[in-house]
Amino acid sequence: MNTSIVIADDHPLMLRGLTDFLTSKGFNILGSAEDGNAAYNLIVKLKPEIAILDIRMPYKTGLEIAEACKKHNLPTKIILITFDKEEDVYDQAKEHNVYGYILKEFAVEEIETCIAHVINGKPYFSEEIKSYLSASNLDKKPECLNILSKSELKILKLISEGRTSHDIAIELSISIRTVDKHRSNMVAKLNLDNKPTSLSIWASLNKDFL
Repeated sequence: MNTSIVIADDHPLMLRGLTDFLTSKGFNILGSAEDGNAAYNLIVKLKPEIAILDIRMPYKTGLEIAEACKKHNLPTKIILITFDKEEDVYDQAKEHNVYGYILKEFAVEEIETCIAHVINGKPYFSEEIKSYLSASNLDKKPECLNILSKSELKILKLISEGRTSHDIAIELSISIRTVDKHRSNMVAKLNLDNKPTSLSIWASLNKDFL
């Protein structure tokens, strides 16, 4: 469990608390910073597996660091900790390949789960932020979902969870051929490109409505 981590937060108490907590859990804290520039320099120099960043910091925000890491193809996976529940901030985080997004009030409770997800290449977003956004997003449900059948919606939900046609066939006790037929019907109904990944990407982006 010796995952290498850099932590940055401009609140010294939060920084120390998180550093001490993760060190006690056996993580390898390579360094910490109290502003965005120092944090970015540490990431470039030390190339930690994970960087845990406050969104609002002097010189560079956590989002700007995430954007710079993506632009320069740095391997470090970014986790943002924040008080922000604004949808545009959350959207920007997803756009910049941020792997984790957790609210500060739940940081200590959720950070280990978040890191476990991120180490395995799976994004993790606070339940609180997800439920807040889906509550404020209900009016944005894609209308095209209304034209899908119950069976198609069930399959689409499983696709959004990363299940393969084989998994879905077993779970729903139907043949793989039937699953694939439903998939191609959905691609047509949703007007998607006929690429193998188009439906999975669409399902993942609209997961909260399924």
